[in-house]
Amino acid sequence: MENNKIAVGLDIGTTKIVAMIGRKNEYGKLEVLGIGKAKSLGVKRGVVNNITQTIQSIQQAVDEAQSVSGQQIENVVVGIAGQHIRSLHHSDYITREKSDEVIDQGDIENLVEQVHKLVMLPGEEIIHVLPQEFKVDSQPEIKEPIGMYGGRLEANFHVVVGQVSSIRNIGRCVKSAGLNLSDITLEPLASASAVLSQEEKEAGVALIDIGGGTTDLAIFKDGIIRHTAVIPFGGNVITEDIKEGCSIIEKQAELLKIKFGSAWPGENKETEIVSIPGLRGREPKEITLKNLSKIIHARVQEIIEHVYLEIKNYGHETQKGKLIAGIVLTGGGSQLKHLRQLVEYITGMDVRIGYPNEHLAGDSDEVLSSPSYATAVGLLMEGLHKEESCEVEEIVEEPIEEIEPEAIEEKEVLQQEVEQRTKEKSKSFFEKFTERFKEFLDNAE
Repeated sequence: MENNKIAVGLDIGTTKIVAMIGRKNEYGKLEVLGIGKAKSLGVKRGVVNNITQTIQSIQQAVDEAQSVSGQQIENVVVGIAGQHIRSLHHSDYITREKSDEVIDQGDIENLVEQVHKLVMLPGEEIIHVLPQEFKVDSQPEIKEPIGMYGGRLEANFHVVVGQVSSIRNIGRCVKSAGLNLSDITLEPLASASAVLSQEEKEAGVALIDIGGGTTDLAIFKDGIIRHTAVIPFGGNVITEDIKEGCSIIEKQAELLKIKFGSAWPGENKETEIVSIPGLRGREPKEITLKNLSKIIHARVQEIIEHVYLEIKNYGHETQKGKLIAGIVLTGGGSQLKHLRQLVEYITGMDVRIGYPNEHLAGDSDEVLSSPSYATAVGLLMEGLHKEESCEVEEIVEEPIEEIEPEAIEEKEVLQQEVEQRTKEKSKSFFEKFTERFKEFLDNAE
């Protein structure tokens, strides 16, 4: 069965803005129909600091994706990250009036709603509340309390908080570029769905997404997101250091990093030298690769140590919090030579580079399986998942009288699928927030 449902992922990064159009093929793999890229000029460390330039970059990326795919783009799934995102842990409970009735979805929603009322710092808003594990009366560590009896329902929550103005600015840019915001997702989560397997999420894994402006961390254990953090350093600070340390222009520094850069200074010999053309007839500059890798190593080490501190804060050294699957590196910055070895050395954990290729159709362009497109692929997957849930709901809402008797069985299967989807939906990371956010944007106009 050919699926004609099309979705668009829009990754608004610090270095580049990517629009990716795609659909699922008959094997359930992603078939990317078109991709558009534009240099991101109005974003710094994941936060929009120039609305006009960001709108232009979004339009440029979307126009390119449209002309490549021949499809018209209206709705997009946008990723949100940036240095303003932080997370905290919170416990809360509700006392149920009718303890002789079983716990249902409504009770969980009441509990989540209660956490949404927490008082945040001025200008901050709770983006999402994610239950970790529940406690019914005095029975702890319950993953799914629905259907159980109990008077007191308690839960530990992972609460993600962001600055209202920064989130609003992203929404404004997307709307001003003539697009509808169909969904909004935390970027580390989008990257996670693109590069992590379910087994890794169960076993315990830390995903480190090294972007241009920020490094995002998402920790999973027992299939649940346990910790998220955004570190305000990325590949751009490495380029900046090379620029300062070697007294060259940014463009040259970026090229040097990509072509000759290494995170491990021991492997370059003193005699390895690269010559850089001087500006406007000036003498060319000679830079030793050993010096270059020393500059890179110092900054990368700092970034990894920041991330490792967050992993320690989560409690990975405890028996309960052990990350058996280790670390997965993704994002453009993960392509730096010998980075994997350095991360293994600093953290003492297993490390692999995460490529989004396992979700892509076999005949996909090789460029797409680069770690720098992990977030865009994840956002596209999120969009398609949303389209599918809507489609299944529409089918089930048809009146049952009009269906032939033999189709009733299929109908029941679909009904079960919808129930499953609804269950998934209740856990879906940004669902309720998106609705509020859209209302919020519409009211702001």
